[in-house]
Parts: sequence; C-alpha cells; structure tokens
Amino acid sequence: MASGVEEVRNKQVILKDYVSGNPKESDMYVTTSSIKLKVPQGSKAVLLKNLYLSCDPYLRIRMGRIQGSNVFTSFTPGSPLSGFGVAKVLDSGHPEFKEGDLVWGTTGWEEYSLITEPEQFFKIHHTDVPVSYYTGLLGMPGMTAFAGFHEVCSPKKGDRVFISAAAGAVGQLVGQFAKLMGCYVVGSVGSKEKVDLLKNKLGFDEAFNYKEEQDLDAALKRHFPEGIDIYFENVGGKMLDAVLLNMRPHGQISVCGLISHYNLNQPQGFSNLLSLIYNRIRMEGFVVFDYFHLYPNFLDMVIPYIREGKIVYLEDITQGLESAPAALVGLFSGRNVGKQVVLVSHE
Repeated sequence: MASGVEEVRNKQVILKDYVSGNPKESDMYVTTSSIKLKVPQGSKAVLLKNLYLSCDPYLRIRMGRIQGSNVFTSFTPGSPLSGFGVAKVLDSGHPEFKEGDLVWGTTGWEEYSLITEPEQFFKIHHTDVPVSYYTGLLGMPGMTAFAGFHEVCSPKKGDRVFISAAAGAVGQLVGQFAKLMGCYVVGSVGSKEKVDLLKNKLGFDEAFNYKEEQDLDAALKRHFPEGIDIYFENVGGKMLDAVLLNMRPHGQISVCGLISHYNLNQPQGFSNLLSLIYNRIRMEGFVVFDYFHLYPNFLDMVIPYIREGKIVYLEDITQGLESAPAALVGLFSGRNVGKQVVLVSHE
C-alpha cells in the first residue's frame, strides 16, 4: 500500500464461539480494529463503508459448527459475522465499481469492509426508494419471496395460499405478491399486533396468532375449509405437520426456511409425510442464490408496484452496530415487526 493512506478505527461484531441451542447476545461481542481506506495496489478489491446490515434467520445456521454438505459455511469464531447489507464504495480496484457507488451484497458486520471478490455485489440504480429497502424488499428477502412464490410454486389467480412467519421480511412480501395475483391469502404470526398488521396494513384476507391456537389443524380447517393450494414454509415443526393434513390434491409447498429447527441440537421429524403421497403434493426446497440471475426481472416487476403504492413494506430498524447482536437474537423470539435492519451509518 502507498504510504500516508488514512487509517481509521473499524468497529466489528465478532462471534465468540460456535453456538449450540438458542443464540444469545453474549455469543457475540463488539470490538474495534483499524483499517486503511485504500484497496491494495493492483488488486480488484473494493473498500466499502457499510450503511445497513440485514438480520436474517439463516445467520443462526452459520453461527453453528456446520458439518457435511451444506450451502452455507460456518462463521469463524474470533472473526466478524457477515451477511447481506447495503454499502457505499469508498475505493475500488475493480473496473465495474467506482467510488461513490451504492451496492448491496454480502459484507462484514463492521463499519468498513475490504471485499476481495466484489463480483457478487449488485449496484443500486433505483435511489428514489429508501436505500434500506435493499436489505429487504429490493434485496435478498425480496428475491427470496419472488423466487419461492413465482418460480417454485407457479401460482394462479384464485389459489388458496398460506404463509407461516407471515410478518417477517419474506412472508409479508409473499402475501402481497399473492394478493396482487388474485389469490386468497392467510398468514400465521405470533402476536395480536402482527395479526392486525397483516389484515389492516398488508392486505391479507385473514391471519391468526399460532400461540393462541390449541389445535393448528383446526385453525387451518377454519381458514381453509376447502384446503390449501400453496404453502410458503418458513417455520417447520408442528405447523408443517398441520399443513400437510390440509393441502389440496396437487398442492405445492415451497420450503424457504425452518426457523423452529435452527436452534435444535437434535433434528426433529414429521408425522404426516404420507400426505405428500396421498394428495400428490409437490414439496420443494430452494436457495435464493440459484435465482439471482432473475434479479432484473424481479426489479421490473416490483419497482412499479412500489411507485404505485401497491406494496407496503415494514421495516424494524435499530440504530448502531452495537445493537446488532440483540437485533439478530430477537428474530428467534419474534421481537421484530417486519424486516429487521441495523443502521450502521448514514451516507
């Protein structure tokens, strides 16, 4: 590096050790290192100033010791966490990025990040919407909702759609995409406040608080007397077992996540898988990375909806990198309302 390059303090969120069971704030700590505000001479790296970080359930998987074949890799204890975020380019050795560009992609949980392989980042061109939306609606969660609903399920007008964790970053969008197609949409959530949000703000036809239901099978039969055509799965556990009993013949289940399983030390099985055979149900897991090539198509669909006010997006933004551990842990108790975002810095 050239001499005289400015060096600044760089606050970071560090993973203390591999996590087993429910994550705790104490599994992470905030420390300060230093970083030079210049990319190494001759490299194709970019130096980012992180603006917003995205708290997502899959990060819990990476906090554990991952063994065997997995799309994810474990975080390294003693090193910063990483995840999707929005950032501003401060310096670039890459021909596709220049100083001042706004981008979103996988970055460190820190104030500044040196990214050695920036090809995975998307440039932000639409700045007439909140930049924080690129952690959610216009970022990975939005693409997840788009791919898991439109590409995996092939929905049609009139379909009966059920979504678990429906007030989260992905679920709230799947519900609205389904309503825009003319589907009947019901969501399950974990509080009365969230039930009201789904019905009164996000346009769901119905919603229920699963914590108040003694019998999930009965709750689903109440809302879907003719059965479910499409289930967008975010939870797993008892909810999936109940859904399997209520799927219509040739129904489709898009498996986005299983948040009720992420903190289990022993895998949990299911009781009603025979329903997949009897009702010829197609149940398919997916990973959003496989659909990133469709990002331009997604923007073409969703940007007009935003501008026309046809999509509402709920964000739960906490201030400062120090708040990130609590924000991440809060996902697993349903503390957040909408997409959980950490504001690291204003531009």
